[in-house]
Amino acid sequence: MTAIVEERRETIKEIVTDILEIDPDEVTETSLFKEEHDADSLRAIEILAALEKTFNIVIDQSELSRMVNLRGVYEVVSDAAGW
Repeated sequence: MTAIVEERRETIKEIVTDILEIDPDEVTETSLFKEEHDADSLRAIEILAALEKTFNIVIDQSELSRMVNLRGVYEVVSDAAGW
């Protein structure tokens, strides 16, 4: 994995953990935001908006269904950004 990819993943993880108000050590690539970290739909929209602002991209709200864990968020962001 390149340094740029690693940096992007770390930024995404920071955004998610800040909004969900959880310790970065508590979240894995596959831990489910709603079921394991008590995230609600408002938090999901906050995450989407923060990612759009940070990476200067547009993410369709229909993508929220894929953004259930860090792996899904990485995929959605990379698709939207064309990485």
